[in-house]
Amino acid sequence: MTSESVKSTNRFVVIGAGSWGTALAIQLARAGNEVTLWGRDAAHCAEMMTAGTNEKYLPGSVFPDNLSVVADLGKATKDAEYMLISVPSHAFRDILLQLQSLLGSRLASIKLCWATKGFELSSGALPHQVVQQVLPACQDYAVVSGPTFALEVGAGLPTAITVAGANEEWSVELASLLRTKTFIAYTSQDIVGVEIGGAVKNALAIGAGLSDGLGFGANARIALINRGLRELSRLGVAMGASSETFVGLAGMGDLVLTCTDNQSRNRRMGLALAAGKTIDEAAEEIGQVVEGIGAARAVYEQAQRLEVRMPIIEQIYRIVVDGVDPQDAVEALLNRELNAAGAEHG
Repeated sequence: MTSESVKSTNRFVVIGAGSWGTALAIQLARAGNEVTLWGRDAAHCAEMMTAGTNEKYLPGSVFPDNLSVVADLGKATKDAEYMLISVPSHAFRDILLQLQSLLGSRLASIKLCWATKGFELSSGALPHQVVQQVLPACQDYAVVSGPTFALEVGAGLPTAITVAGANEEWSVELASLLRTKTFIAYTSQDIVGVEIGGAVKNALAIGAGLSDGLGFGANARIALINRGLRELSRLGVAMGASSETFVGLAGMGDLVLTCTDNQSRNRRMGLALAAGKTIDEAAEEIGQVVEGIGAARAVYEQAQRLEVRMPIIEQIYRIVVDGVDPQDAVEALLNRELNAAGAEHG
C-alpha cells in the first residue's frame, strides 16, 4: 500500500467493492478519511487485503494505507460515522434492509450517501425514495453522481462530480470529504434531477453504442445524444426536477461521457448487440453489471406511467426487452424523427 494516507477521525465505510465503489474508497482515503471497503465476496476481499489493490475490477490502483478491506458487513459498519453505498440498483434495497437490521437506532446519527444509479425496477422508485421508505430515521443522505470513469478516478486523474443531498449542510460536508486537488465535488439541491440523469443516461448509452455499431456515424451519434437529452429532461421535469440540472455535470456531462467513450459498459453493450451478440453473451464479455439493461425497462415504464414521450428509450426498450432486431428499431426511430422534424415539440 502507498504512504499517501492522512490521519483522520472521519470513519467511512464503502459498501460495494466493484470498480466504482473501490475508486470512491480510494478517493475518500486520498482525501484523508479512514476508509473501510466491504465486498460481498469473502474470497475477493481476501485477495484485495493481500494485494492492496482490486485487480479484478480496478487493476493498477493501489490502496492508500488508510484504506482497509473487510468481508463482514457488521464489523465494517460497527464504528462508521459515514456510509457510501455503491451497489447495482437491483441490490440497493437489500443493502438498506441489512443496514436497518445491523444498525437499528444508530441510523439516526449515520450520514449516508450512495453512488447507485437507476430506478428500482419493481417499484419505479429512485434511490432516495427507497432510502426514505426503508430508513426513515436517516435524515442526512445524498447521492454522488456525474461524469466519471472508475479507472480514471482510481488513477488520480482530474475529475468533477455532483453531490445532491437531503439538506445543504450534508451536501457541502460530503463534497468537502471527497475533495482533493484533482477531484472536485460540486453541490446541488436537486436530488431528483441528479438521480434521473444518472438513471436515464445508462439506457441512452446503449443506444449510442447501437448506433455506432451499426455504422451510422458521428452525425447520428450526436443527434442521438442531443435528442436523448431532450427526453431525459422531459422525464425529469415531469417528476419535479429542475431543467437546469440537465445541462450540468449530472445531466449533459454524464450523458456525453457515457455515450462516447468505450470505458462505458453500457456503450459496449450497445456495440455488442449491434454486432449480433445476445445480452447474455455481451454481459459475460463485459464482466460487470450493465445497468442500462434494467434502466431501459424502468425508464420506459416510468415514461409510460407519466405519459412522457421518449422515442429513443422506447426503441432501446424494444431491443433489450422485446428482442427486436437493432437495425429495425433504429430505422423505426429514424422514420419517427423524420416525420416529427419541424414540429415545435418534436
